[in-house]
Amino acid sequence: MTDRLLTDLARYALAPHDFSEQTLATARWVLADSLGCAALASTHEAPRRVLGPFVGAGEIRVPFRTDRLDVVKAAFDTGALIRWLDFNDTWLAAEWGHPSDNLGAILAVAQHRDLRVADALDAAVIAHEIQGVLALENSFNRAGLDHVLLVRIASTAAAGRLLGLDEGRLAAALSHAWIDGGALRAYRHAPNTGPRKSWAAGDATARGVFLAMLAERGEPGYATALSAPTWGFEAVHSPVRLERPLGSYVMDNVLFKVSYPAEFHAQTAAECAVLLHPQVRDRIGEIERIEIDTQESAVRIIDKQGPLHNPADRDHCLQYVAVVALLHGQLTDEHYEDDAAADPRIDALRERCAVREEPRYSRDYLDPGKRSIANAVRVVFADGSATERVEVEYPLGHPRRRAEAAAPLRAKLEANLRAAGKEELVSLLLDDPALAALAARDLLDTLVP
Repeated sequence: MTDRLLTDLARYALAPHDFSEQTLATARWVLADSLGCAALASTHEAPRRVLGPFVGAGEIRVPFRTDRLDVVKAAFDTGALIRWLDFNDTWLAAEWGHPSDNLGAILAVAQHRDLRVADALDAAVIAHEIQGVLALENSFNRAGLDHVLLVRIASTAAAGRLLGLDEGRLAAALSHAWIDGGALRAYRHAPNTGPRKSWAAGDATARGVFLAMLAERGEPGYATALSAPTWGFEAVHSPVRLERPLGSYVMDNVLFKVSYPAEFHAQTAAECAVLLHPQVRDRIGEIERIEIDTQESAVRIIDKQGPLHNPADRDHCLQYVAVVALLHGQLTDEHYEDDAAADPRIDALRERCAVREEPRYSRDYLDPGKRSIANAVRVVFADGSATERVEVEYPLGHPRRRAEAAAPLRAKLEANLRAAGKEELVSLLLDDPALAALAARDLLDTLVP
């Protein structure tokens, strides 16, 4: 008998959903914001070493590239561009991740099957829900596994829907996705933090496409991939459960990175530091201590001392994010590059940071009625004087601040598209009522540089 979770995920992914107008409007924002993130990433040199064909060509477009690739490599490249600068949407719970990573699979397969943007938006809601609900109570990171495991699961489901698989074949594809297990998180943490974290989700979303297409050809699955004694995923790792029925909860509550390309647990620390910048900018040399109160998750994954070796290391360092925001009153993707990081004040001030867990922040982070991502920052000077303690509990991209975020999120999209010479597409992505009916191929054609 097939594991219940496999059939539940397949059945939900294939169902003829009637998502609300508000849910689909949020999905449209996710699509637009993700394409903006890809646009900005396309202007950087670092992603280019992993982009483009390995052998031959194909028919599938990648945003802001001239390449035409096979569907699997196109999913990889699209996912890598969306994720590269750590600026796309986020979901935080027992596990964390970036549900829009799955757009790599969705946009590639939607072109492959000549589907509409509306089909891609439905698939995005489904992928968000699968990844996000699985993350609510299943903490794979505590076992050392990387959260892109859930990208692979969600991308397999979304690709299977778009390919038109039946329930049995999609359950088979999902069984392979679980059998793949989880990558180690070694490349996200010192001393091994590196650029793989920028393409790992692209790899996972491409793997989802590959597994769904194998199932389309009739490759059999494994009915008890999760529950098999000794060798099943749950025996090797831990039991897996869905915390709530699958609907549109995750898309409705997704977190946008509005202002700062940094790991999301540090977003409110950046907000606090920017607010404190006017009080410290003329007293940088007098700073004795920078106090940062944060959640347990931030202490566990982005509290870093010692050398930071590359941009991937820096954008996942709570102290680096806070110090740069204090120094400059802003934080951009360029602040993680080697030239900016060479400023000797940054490491000097990082050494003066005192990071502490605030138990209330940790409780509210996990509270399903709050899901705050709080930080507080206070700067103490050598003469004993200090700034106020600035606290921000909910970052600008949080559902509680959705209305406040609308204008800045649009400005972010405009700036990101402008960087790639495509600012005229803002109106199409956000305002044009014909977008949903547009063929996915036609949308991607408009993004060719």
